[in-house]
Amino acid sequence: MGLGLAIVRQIVEMHGGKVSVESSGEGQGSTFTVQIPLAPRSMGRTAPTQVPESTLGLNGIRILVVDDDADSREFIRFVLEQAGAIVTSVSSGIEALQFMAQLTPNLIISDIGMPNMDGHMLMQHIRALQQGATVPAIALTAYAEEINQQQAFAAGFQRHIAKPVEPEKLVRTIVMLTGRDRDR
Repeated sequence: MGLGLAIVRQIVEMHGGKVSVESSGEGQGSTFTVQIPLAPRSMGRTAPTQVPESTLGLNGIRILVVDDDADSREFIRFVLEQAGAIVTSVSSGIEALQFMAQLTPNLIISDIGMPNMDGHMLMQHIRALQQGATVPAIALTAYAEEINQQQAFAAGFQRHIAKPVEPEKLVRTIVMLTGRDRDR
């Protein structure tokens, strides 16, 4: 349900719709309701579909996604690849450091709450690396209070985004952090 439902929600919301779920309890099944507005009837030819402007700037950007939650990691990967990014996703801080030894991404997105090495510790290690000293980074976390943002910034992140991630906000933030918004 995790990744599939997240993808359904994103697609439905892109069409102005909404998804809801109801359940009578464990073992009782669930009812998923998808509501999508009807397209207005038009006379003649339809206008060509335009790609949302915020998705135009990620082509070719190499992004490292670090998250121990598989559903979250794959959802972010899906969103970013749909926007044109080249994504490598790993499930731990150790894997992220191993990746950084081989290739330097244009941007790092890391969950904060991970076992063994949390996002703060990971970012401190990355900032100590010569190739990681200036790579822009976004912290993802379920903790959205001011103190959590300050801790993320102190660890070396430039932005702090609360979960659940809003795809458009994430893409806009990446475009801004990588300077792609100035290229237009």
